[in-house]
Amino acid sequence: MQARQSSYTSPRNDESSPVAIINHKLEQQKLDEQLLNTPVASAATRTISSCSPHLTVLTTSSTTAHFTFNITTTTATLNNRDSFITTSTSSICLKPKMPNIKVFGGSSHPDLTKLICSRLGLEPGSVITKKFSNRETSVEINESVRGEDVFIVQSGCGEINDNLMELLIMINACKIASASRVTAVIPCFPYARQDRKDKSRAPISAKLVANMLSVSGADHIITMDLHASQIQGFFDIPVDNLFAEPGKKYKRIYSIETSNLFYFLAVIRWILLKIPDYKNAVIVSPDAGGAKRVTSIADRLNIDFALIHKERKRASEIDSMVLVGDVKNKIAILVDDMADTCGTFECASQKLLNAGASKIYAICTHGIFSGPAISRINNSPFEAVVVTNTIPQDENMKNSAKVQVRRVIDVSMMFSEAIRRTHNGESVSYLFTQMPL
Repeated sequence: MQARQSSYTSPRNDESSPVAIINHKLEQQKLDEQLLNTPVASAATRTISSCSPHLTVLTTSSTTAHFTFNITTTTATLNNRDSFITTSTSSICLKPKMPNIKVFGGSSHPDLTKLICSRLGLEPGSVITKKFSNRETSVEINESVRGEDVFIVQSGCGEINDNLMELLIMINACKIASASRVTAVIPCFPYARQDRKDKSRAPISAKLVANMLSVSGADHIITMDLHASQIQGFFDIPVDNLFAEPGKKYKRIYSIETSNLFYFLAVIRWILLKIPDYKNAVIVSPDAGGAKRVTSIADRLNIDFALIHKERKRASEIDSMVLVGDVKNKIAILVDDMADTCGTFECASQKLLNAGASKIYAICTHGIFSGPAISRINNSPFEAVVVTNTIPQDENMKNSAKVQVRRVIDVSMMFSEAIRRTHNGESVSYLFTQMPL
């Protein structure tokens, strides 16, 4: 990453700004330069220091701006016989703290909260969540949020109903404590699959969750890979739906051997790094709903794609599957937004194996892995099952060798950058096409 050096102009002149502090120190150290021309009568040695107030700013596109001030110091040693003048340059690096921001984490995914805060250079906010004896949820915010920009990280996993209620209570607690804005960061949106009325008297639960979040006091939602993008329309508040894979196609692809700078999103980068023979691969969607997703990835990698058409008897039971596309003697990469019981992945992998695929990988954003999912993965022909860390995977990695630590894609950098840009009033659309490092 190349740094850009430019002269710095202070955005404000008050005494608390970084430039004002540096200038104040320079003024204290600077002596009258006329003393250099004053004759010295005694043999005593006098040391004179003068600092030139030349300030430069080193800016990068990283999560937090780093301000580097270069200070040139001239030291003159004078006596009756000799005079020595030396010049040295020192640097002071300042990492300004993001003001008026607090990041709290619920009990669903504390590790992701810590990763996000670490990338932002912040400490997670102090909050205590517990259950009363009657199983009611209790939340205590242990620090002031008055006038603060508050972000609450809570994923829709584990005990989903309890975690959802905990999120709603945390939002409301911060709102009535006079927080200026409350943003719910929901890596895996709960009830996302109940987004339409597919039969008589069926509820649209995703809409109900949207209403609950709005009524509790949320001003903004940040999530990732919604099961259906139309869920954003259920809200009357802004929603940023980040993506773990697609984006525009880039003109330049950096060599894997010579550079680690991959300006691709998480799934694209994993394929480039972990599958050397990816040019002989086919991106496969396990259902028609993911056709747009796989075509975006296939176009980015300039490879073929295939589609599996499936019909269901009921929500978690598949009736039949038909493969559309050629995978013979090729590496098949199944891509989906989530994997719950893995019934789709199991049937799709057998269909691809029967069609002549040489290797089979599975990639999904949200690895829920409930019920018989792990046993199905262990008995499947997959080389690896790749997931992001929107949901904790510690137990799943212990129970399946195919879900390993190194195969979990970290999305904390995307959420931390989205939080930073939201707080600073910058555009979040950058993250729809590029992945921050």
